[in-house]
Amino acid sequence: MDTPDIHTPVLLERCIELLAPALEHDGAVVVDATEGMGGHSEALLSRFPGVRLIGLDRDTDALRLAGARLSPFGDRVSLVHTVYDGIARAVADCGVRRVDGILFDLGVSSLQLDEADRGFAYSRDAPLDMRMDQTAGTTAAEIVATYSEGNLRRIFERYGEEKLAGRYARAIVDARSRAPLTRSGELVDLLVSATPAAVQRERSGHPAKRVFQALRIEVNAELAVLERTMPDALDLLRVGGRIVVMSYQSLEDRLVKRVFADAAKSTAPSGLPVELPEHAPRFRLLTKGAELASEEERARNPRATPVRLRAAERVREAS
Repeated sequence: MDTPDIHTPVLLERCIELLAPALEHDGAVVVDATEGMGGHSEALLSRFPGVRLIGLDRDTDALRLAGARLSPFGDRVSLVHTVYDGIARAVADCGVRRVDGILFDLGVSSLQLDEADRGFAYSRDAPLDMRMDQTAGTTAAEIVATYSEGNLRRIFERYGEEKLAGRYARAIVDARSRAPLTRSGELVDLLVSATPAAVQRERSGHPAKRVFQALRIEVNAELAVLERTMPDALDLLRVGGRIVVMSYQSLEDRLVKRVFADAAKSTAPSGLPVELPEHAPRFRLLTKGAELASEEERARNPRATPVRLRAAERVREAS
C-alpha cells in the first residue's frame, strides 16, 4: 500500500504554522498523538531537522505503515502502540519529561475508512467491527447484538445526536430477534428501511451516518478517552509549548473548546483588585474560535470538510 496516495493530511500547512514557534530549536520534542499513516509527522520531521517525534496510535496497521514512511528519519522517531490517553506514560517511557508540541487529529483515520473490512464506512459492506485497535475491545456487532433498546437509543442520541434514535433502536432489537446483524450492509439496509421517506427527502446526509458515528464512538470510547487525555496533554507542555487539536464532530470540538477555555482563563476570585501571578491563565488561545478548512482544501481533500481546528500555547507553569 502506497501511503502517500491514500493519505492527504488535513490542514497540514496550518498545523505546521501553529506549531513552528515551539519547534524551531534543536532538541524540541513533538508528540503526534494520532499518528495514523504519518503524513503530519513526516512533514514536521522534514521541516524541523532538530525535532524528535513521539508518535502514538492504537491501530497496529497504522503504526506499521507510519514506521515504513518515517524510517528515513531514524532514531528521531519513536512510535508507541497506545490509545492517546496513555500519552503521559508513553512520553515518560521515551525518556522525556516535557514536550514542545502536541498534535491531535481526532476521529477515524483515512486508513480505517479506506480499509473496507474494518466496518467504519456505511458505504461499504463489511463485518461490523469498527475497532481502531483490532487487537482488543468490543466490536460494533457485539454492541448491536447485546445492548438493550434503551442503551442503543442512549448512544445514538448522545454520540450521534440522532433524532430518530428510538426508532432505530427498536428496529435493531426487532431485527436481531430474527437473525444477528453482523455486517455493515445489513445495518445500513435496516436503518434506511426504518427511516420515513419524508425524512430521507429532507435530510442532507445518509440515514446511517449518525448511527455509525455513534457506534464508532462507543466501540472506541472516544469521548471518554479524549476527556481523560486533554489534562495530561496540557500538563506535558513546557512554557512556550503548543498544542493543536483537529476535531471532526461537534461533541469532540465542544469538549476541546471547554478544556482550552478553562486553561486560558484566570482563576482569580471575583472582586480581587489585582490579579496575583498564581491566578494568571496557564495558556493563551492561538485561534479565534474553531478554524475551518478553506474551500480550496475541501475541494482537494473532502475529508477536511468537517474539521474544526483549535490551538493553544502554554504561557506559565502551574502554581
